[in-house]
Amino acid sequence: MIYQWVLGGIVASLLGLLLLDGSRGKRVNSRAGGHLMQKMKDECVKSSANGECCSGFGGGTDVIVVGAGVAGSALAHTLGKDGLRVHVIERDLSQPDRIVGELLQPGGYLKLIELGLEDCLNEIDAQRVLGYALYKDGKNTRLSYPLEQFHSDVAGRSFHNGRFVQRMREKAASLTNVKMEQGTVTSLIEEKGSIKGVQYRTKAGEELKAYAPLTIVCDGCFSNLRRSLCNPEVDVPSCFVGLVLKNCQLPHANHGHVVLADPSPILFYPISSNEIRCLVDVPGQKVPSIANGEMARYLKTVVAPQIPPELHNAFISAIDKGNVKTMPNRSMPASPYPTPGALLMGDAFNMRHPLTGGGMTVALSDIVVLRDLLKPLHNLNDAAALCKYLEAFYTLRKPVASTINTLAGALYKVFCASPDQARKEMREACFDYLSLGGTFSNGPIALLSGLNPRPLSLVLHFFAVAVYGVGRLLLPFPSPRRMWIGARLISVHISISPCYFLKELISGASGIIFPIIKAEGVRQMFFPATVPAYYRGPPN
Repeated sequence: MIYQWVLGGIVASLLGLLLLDGSRGKRVNSRAGGHLMQKMKDECVKSSANGECCSGFGGGTDVIVVGAGVAGSALAHTLGKDGLRVHVIERDLSQPDRIVGELLQPGGYLKLIELGLEDCLNEIDAQRVLGYALYKDGKNTRLSYPLEQFHSDVAGRSFHNGRFVQRMREKAASLTNVKMEQGTVTSLIEEKGSIKGVQYRTKAGEELKAYAPLTIVCDGCFSNLRRSLCNPEVDVPSCFVGLVLKNCQLPHANHGHVVLADPSPILFYPISSNEIRCLVDVPGQKVPSIANGEMARYLKTVVAPQIPPELHNAFISAIDKGNVKTMPNRSMPASPYPTPGALLMGDAFNMRHPLTGGGMTVALSDIVVLRDLLKPLHNLNDAAALCKYLEAFYTLRKPVASTINTLAGALYKVFCASPDQARKEMREACFDYLSLGGTFSNGPIALLSGLNPRPLSLVLHFFAVAVYGVGRLLLPFPSPRRMWIGARLISVHISISPCYFLKELISGASGIIFPIIKAEGVRQMFFPATVPAYYRGPPN
């Protein structure tokens, strides 16, 4: 309607100070892994007298990396390429089989290039992703990544997670100063308040210890080591139910598809040339039972009627084949305890809802930050001084990580169905706002893709949606009911309100965006330059 476009123009004027394209510059089949395992086998030089692993480097190990997923493998290769001697200990070096970690945003792809790891996407049938298609109540809109100012190769990538991880492991293990070993780290070795190394159990069941000046824990979302290094406030808002659809085509080629379904979103994206991943979000920590057929009934009766008709037959066929997997969706703000000799990375350190596919982008961005901090150091042996210096890491990572984390949490809450009328209006306003195109879609998509990870831009767009939603209610003719819903919509958005709306604030489930920002840390997120650690130089 005409008034919606007029309203869009008003909202656009509020965003005039933003650089919405977010462009800072231009950058230009599964392997079995058997030879990787062979290279790692029997590398550890053991002392039978004391059960210590001497790494085989001669001069000892500089860094122990616990875990060889995306974060651990990328980190091992990056540090090894810079000349550090790295010992990677991974619980299971066989190819992972996961239903998440399959979509790399364009911002993450740029970080992959910066780390020299972009060739790990070769030979795994990875697919280019150019944006998203958003579906709601029979309507759909296409949202493309703002890639005009980048090299033609820059785009998102989607793939089988296990194939990608194996390629990263192979590349890391190809460096002579990186050693990968299969083993389960059971504890950190602490002496006088500093972490000196790890105790681990080999594949053969032998208990060993490994020592290094710096231990970096990257053992994933189920980390059993994080409790001694951070305050893990883990939330599980929902679970994903994963299926693979075969031999069908997405309505919009090379785009992820997000269906704003009831009760929560459904995702589709390609993971190979003939496979499409479907992730059905189920709110809460319990999912229907797969064993007794309850899951199949739920998918067929509740989910199937809401998906695009082009995918319906393949969806039903995937259910009938029975290869359905589930996993909890976890979110956890980064709340580290700065500990001499140790650092957390990846999902062991910080998680967000996987709806926006931002996890790998955050991890790779963190690795770039850490690499740049470690590069000028000649040795890592002064644990206290190193710990003080690496406090800068927690501040320098914040603008990128907190933008992606906040957007993921806020979008998930907005995209979920709700019986509350204000939340319904907010969901509708978000869909219509993005459907306007131009700056209204480019700005949010630049944030989501990691191409423009600026916290202020995120907040301004979020409130622009609120203003747009209130305006939709008041135009063309306001009514008392519409004005009341509009007031409640604002209170739900901000979690604080004038006294007039206090009752709505209390009943509005504490709002959406401000609680997330508070958990991320307002000062580090918006004003990192005011944090002393931001300017901390390397120790002498």
